[in-house]
Amino acid sequence: MKKLPRNEVCTYIGSKYNAEPEYLWERFPGYAVFRHSDNSKWFAIIMNVGRDKLGLAGNDKTDIINVRISDPLLADMLMQEKGFFRGYHISRGNWISVLLDGTVPLKRIYALIDESYKSTASAKKKQQLRPPKEWLIPANPKYYDIVHAFDSRDTIEWKQGSGIRKGDTVFMYVGAPVSAVLYKCTVTETDIPYDYSDKNLTISSLMRIKLEKRYPPEQFTFARLGEEYGIFAVRGPRGIPNSLSTALSL
Repeated sequence: MKKLPRNEVCTYIGSKYNAEPEYLWERFPGYAVFRHSDNSKWFAIIMNVGRDKLGLAGNDKTDIINVRISDPLLADMLMQEKGFFRGYHISRGNWISVLLDGTVPLKRIYALIDESYKSTASAKKKQQLRPPKEWLIPANPKYYDIVHAFDSRDTIEWKQGSGIRKGDTVFMYVGAPVSAVLYKCTVTETDIPYDYSDKNLTISSLMRIKLEKRYPPEQFTFARLGEEYGIFAVRGPRGIPNSLSTALSL
């Protein structure tokens, strides 16, 4: 027997997000909600409703899924397509309803579930779900011999900056007297416990970074960062403009 789209969707959500359907209403045994484990917010609701409730011909019931779209413009555009409706009983906050009868391909429905999961996630989880990011981070040679840090190994532990996570790329800017970007590294591990404090520095956690590329000290100097890329200070972890990202990748 062919598996119903509703069941396919439940399997997808359970496998990817470890979320089981919750049946909360005795009056509506065909309604199931899926929620985040940390903030308990719903990110998907499956219902079986009368087709006439959706403005469709007939009054027999059909399965739908409610998901939240973060972009209101995208939500409005989807409303123009077959199989999409303003969120049934939950239209506020850019919720939409999608038919689970084969009208909309499952692959597309899965993508919308992923979007809804991200848009309803807690701030901490959103940080974990974001795509890998590139950072420019400072290193002071007065406190650590960063110039020779990778001479005998390709992986070191470094102070973890706020917002940096595993999979990100960090470009290490070494302060005076070097005053230039020297290394490109990949973050391989974060949240390594560490307790250090003195009058100049406090460290509560470390990240493990792996060397990917070296740059000559005369290539990405402090002067060039300011003149060409508008970076006039590197006091802590910061994002980098696309133009600098491109140049560093060449």
